[in-house]
Amino acid sequence: MLAVRWYLRYNSSYRDVEELLAERGLEVDHVTVYRWVQRFTPLLIEAARPCRHSPGDRWFVDETYAKVSAEWIYLYRAVDQFGQVIDCAPPNTATWPRRGGSSPSRCPTAAGRSR
Repeated sequence: MLAVRWYLRYNSSYRDVEELLAERGLEVDHVTVYRWVQRFTPLLIEAARPCRHSPGDRWFVDETYAKVSAEWIYLYRAVDQFGQVIDCAPPNTATWPRRGGSSPSRCPTAAGRSR
């Protein structure tokens, strides 16, 4: 279960999770991690669903413009009084600079994914 959580939470690859497990003395193939993710992700989503608050009465929005690669992009994030993310605007991935193969973090929406 911990391997599946690492994969989902930290946007890691199956091979990265395989290395993390190997550091802790567990020899597991990346294909096995893939099978675990396919099997247990729906169960984790169902288990986390009751823990999610319904959106609160007060919402707070942070908005900004950031200059990335000589181009201004608009970013915003809306949260309620509980700190639950309601909506956000991820950067345009076509213009987002990629250093070391990193990608912009996923942004949950009110439709169902928790942060």
